[in-house]
Amino acid sequence: MPTKIRLQRRGKKARPFYHIVVADGRAPRDGKFIEKIGTYNPITNPADIQLNFDRALYWLQTGAQPTDTVRDLLSYKGVIYKNHLLTGVKKGALTEEQAEAKFQAWLSEKEAKIENAKKDAELSLKDTRKKALEVEKLVKENRAKEIASKRAAAVEKAVEAVKEEVKAEEGKAEEGKTEEGKTEEGKTEELKEDAKEETKEEVKAEEPKKEEPKEEAKEEVKAEEPKKEEPKEEAKEEVKKEEKEKK
Repeated sequence: MPTKIRLQRRGKKARPFYHIVVADGRAPRDGKFIEKIGTYNPITNPADIQLNFDRALYWLQTGAQPTDTVRDLLSYKGVIYKNHLLTGVKKGALTEEQAEAKFQAWLSEKEAKIENAKKDAELSLKDTRKKALEVEKLVKENRAKEIASKRAAAVEKAVEAVKEEVKAEEGKAEEGKTEEGKTEEGKTEELKEDAKEETKEEVKAEEPKKEEPKEEAKEEVKAEEPKKEEPKEEAKEEVKKEEKEKK
């Protein structure tokens, strides 16, 4: 079997990296190879291709068959086009100077396209980063608003709880004042009742003292009353005697 120009996989899992090698067509993919002519990193944007142009052209001219992926890489780098121009020179369709001029024109155009592609990739990357930053800012602002609203709600609840506690304390204080007023009124009423009872007792204690002289006065009056009646009887007897004498 003819020699092949193909890729050998290297790199870690999910991060591939390839070597561009010239190997025998009967050898396994990652087995022995004749020569390494470049590397290929598909992760970068655009892909990073490092190629030994002269050795790749040499192996193409000697009849090495590239795989489909390697053919695309060689075409991207201009190896296929240069080989085509050289075959035209061999056939006499072109001179070497014309072939080189055409290749340089194509190469400059290709490099300009590559540079534009790089710039576009950088711009797109910047745009994506800006958009990501804007999205992150919006997310942060929304989170900040939510946190602020939650904190405000918590503060309002705390203020309401404090107000309720103050109202409860004021109510308790008013109840205490009313109870104290009631107790004071009760005390004053009790004091008044005690004073009334004391005055009643004093009055009762003084009443017997006043009644004793009345009874004594009554006894004296009774004792004096017979004395007054005796002269009346004597007067009656004298009147009777005078009447008899007149008769």
